[in-house]
Amino acid sequence: MHRVKLDDIDCKILENLQNDGRITNVELAEKVGITAPPCLRRVRALEEAGYIQGYHAELNAESMGFGLTVFAMVGLHSQAESDLKAFEERVAEWPLVRETYMLNGEIDFILKIVARDLAQFQNFLTTKLTPAPNVDSVKTSLSIRCAKKLHGVPVGNVEE
Repeated sequence: MHRVKLDDIDCKILENLQNDGRITNVELAEKVGITAPPCLRRVRALEEAGYIQGYHAELNAESMGFGLTVFAMVGLHSQAESDLKAFEERVAEWPLVRETYMLNGEIDFILKIVARDLAQFQNFLTTKLTPAPNVDSVKTSLSIRCAKKLHGVPVGNVEE
């Protein structure tokens, strides 16, 4: 079931689930102003339509021992589709790389990498990323702190 347009209740459901994926259906129904059975039906429909892709727990990186976050800007020798896909597949195998985006412009990819410390990152950089096939250049920036971190997307009527 694919909905072309979300109504206000759908948007409220999505917003509440995005903020708290562990909310019970009864609590969610109360927050969006409907009863529990139709709320559950709407959630299932939103899942089936692909608006909700999954549920997860957000772990504290520092508590888990990953105190270093690095962004790596990667340039490739070739931007042929097969080479781009090969790089994406290789990156998908590296657990320290948490996010990968292909970019338009001078840099082909930006990677968000976490590491326990500088030594672990340096080892990853010199044994995995830099020598990977088709990698031409790697420029890195160590994160000092995160000033804003919101997951998901804005829901509903969003002003700029």
